[in-house]
Amino acid sequence: MFLGVDGGGTKTALCLIDREGRMVAQAQAPSCYYFTEGIGLVRRVLQQGVEEVCRQASITPADIDHAFIGLPSYGEVSGDVPALDAVPGEVIGHGRYACDNDMVCGWAGSLGGADGINVISGTGSMTYGERAGQGVRVGGWGELFGDEGSAYWIAIRGLGAFSRMSDGRLPIGPLHGMLTEQLSLANDLNIVDVVLNRWQGERGKIASLSRTVVEAASAGDACAAQILTEAAKELADIVDVTRRRLSFEAGETVPVSYSGGIFSAESILRVFDSALTALYGGYELRKPLYPPVVGAALYAAKLAGKPMDAGALRQLYSARHESRPG
Repeated sequence: MFLGVDGGGTKTALCLIDREGRMVAQAQAPSCYYFTEGIGLVRRVLQQGVEEVCRQASITPADIDHAFIGLPSYGEVSGDVPALDAVPGEVIGHGRYACDNDMVCGWAGSLGGADGINVISGTGSMTYGERAGQGVRVGGWGELFGDEGSAYWIAIRGLGAFSRMSDGRLPIGPLHGMLTEQLSLANDLNIVDVVLNRWQGERGKIASLSRTVVEAASAGDACAAQILTEAAKELADIVDVTRRRLSFEAGETVPVSYSGGIFSAESILRVFDSALTALYGGYELRKPLYPPVVGAALYAAKLAGKPMDAGALRQLYSARHESRPG
């Protein structure tokens, strides 16, 4: 039995998978993003989630063969790593587990644990890839001086375009009216009040405006379309750096998959695919196979030296798609 835990900024997902690829239990717990409440939060969230999946599966934590716990911001404060590494052992009562950043869950899920690269573009952006047992992370430096191509990055550039349209430095396009309507602006300068005063510059709220930029591009706004093109190129660039750092051979096929809400926009996927091809002809863009929480369980099996075979992966894939409505 393999436990996968995908921690996140809004929730923590857990699942148990057996060796035949059957989903035995699934649960959700609150976010384990610990920067605001301390590492004790991670223990409380894991305790709640592990108790629930074990209850569903009618097992005890001792029955878990191996676990992989992906935690948001893991590794970004090096002094916290030993304490974070110790927490799962306190919860499950044995040492058959590993912790890492939740980016590993996205990679393992999207590619089924196969060598290749996953690019994440949600509120932030980064890549994680593996080849021949070597792992490489690129990006993920935060919104102040990184996260290129992310929802926040797109939204900030959309807000900048709005201000220039208002001033007359750019022709007014659909983006101006869409943001005015969405934010209920009595006048253009009120956007400062909304973003800086009412929202206090909150990262998630600002990032949500990326959807308006996507909609404006679809409505023919040339400036919004250019922002999306630049975002796709930025994401392709961090993939290409990851490929080179992983030392893929010249001409070798490099599977690439993706995670995060930005890729729900077909327009970005198309430009992203083109930008990848322009950088290296061996990229193979693939739709994600499994969600990150399933990726965590697959990675747990791999770390245990018992990776899921092709039959188990097919079983897991079929069960997931058959369970979808419609």
